[in-house]
Amino acid sequence: MKIRDLTDFKQKAIQWAAAFDVYCCLDSNGYDDPYGQFDFVLAAGVKTCIMPDDGHCFTALKNFYEIHKTWMFGLFSYDLKNETEHLSSGHADHLSFPQLFFFVPLHLIAVRNGEAEVLTDDTCVLLQIDDVKLSEVRTADIEVKSRISKSQYLETVRLLQEHIARGDIYEVNFCQEFFAEHALIDPLALFNRLNQVSPTPFSGFFRIEDKYILSASPERFLCKRGRRLLSQPIKGTAKRGSGREEDEAIKKGLREDLKEQTENVMIVDLVRNDLTRSAVKGSVRVDELFGIYPFPQVYQMISTVSCELMEDIHLVEAISNAFPMGSMTGAPKVRAMQLIEQYEASRRGAYSGAFGYISPDGDFDFNVIIRSILYAADRQYLSFQVGGAITHASDAEAEYEECLLKASAMIRAIKADHS
Repeated sequence: MKIRDLTDFKQKAIQWAAAFDVYCCLDSNGYDDPYGQFDFVLAAGVKTCIMPDDGHCFTALKNFYEIHKTWMFGLFSYDLKNETEHLSSGHADHLSFPQLFFFVPLHLIAVRNGEAEVLTDDTCVLLQIDDVKLSEVRTADIEVKSRISKSQYLETVRLLQEHIARGDIYEVNFCQEFFAEHALIDPLALFNRLNQVSPTPFSGFFRIEDKYILSASPERFLCKRGRRLLSQPIKGTAKRGSGREEDEAIKKGLREDLKEQTENVMIVDLVRNDLTRSAVKGSVRVDELFGIYPFPQVYQMISTVSCELMEDIHLVEAISNAFPMGSMTGAPKVRAMQLIEQYEASRRGAYSGAFGYISPDGDFDFNVIIRSILYAADRQYLSFQVGGAITHASDAEAEYEECLLKASAMIRAIKADHS
């Protein structure tokens, strides 16, 4: 079916899907992505699903895929680190997202090149979506609080830099949580506003019963195309300018910033190491280093790392070998994650995990859950976390301001939703 108004179709499709307890949409927002398969894809309803919680989640997913070998969409929470490494999570869990959840959808709709198609049997779905009458619900005012104060943030950066000076780590991604209690929201309306404020190439909306992810992610964790694995870590952020001339100067400054380049290289090396665990010997390569990409609020420095997947490495094993993503942990990876657990004040849960899809032919694509609002409707608890890379050269005040910059789109969306 030819789509006349893509924005209208996407909003109608997601509103149509709201009748289901489980659905997931992924939206490229028109970004040119040579590795993407869809402009927009929506999976709704559960034919069958898996939600293991026994310390063998990746094995369970591998078996699940081998049984079904069809389209499946799902979530990897950050706390799966405890399965891939000898780690633990001790902070209170205010959201309680599953560690891993995958489902085979009843309905699957994809948009490519302005054409909508149904990838499952029920072709009446497109007519049902076309008949949807859009509604918008504004939510009551909610108070967003910070889990830690600015002074606590600055002191924690100082302590982490002491670890760096001792040689414990080279870099660590330190995050802080913003949250709201007694938050009664319309998740879909808030997602639409977030997607308007900050359209990004790996945005998405994921409902798992009373848990919601509203994502404006700019980052790809890992994708597989045939025998090729590809990761695109982000390290390096600069605020957009107020005009074209200032914007170009900021872009040039980010590209040439030695501190940002150093942070990016550290994570590129970490990703290369992660991919080596799954790669044909000698096939790991850096396709692009220090690419500068524009987003509504920021410029980001993004590098692309790829390899050829070994024949005897299962697709799920390739994911677990690279999980969690280096851009959200640090180097060395395990020690960085230990310090994250020690110094952060909140459990990450789904934040800095990933969601996306696996296709029938074994290809997959997963984002990084950043710039994302997490919501537990049963507890009326809303949360989003932001952070950045801490190195020996980091300025704590500048890092704190970068956190606020990354939080700005989510705060604007929340304020706009009840204005």
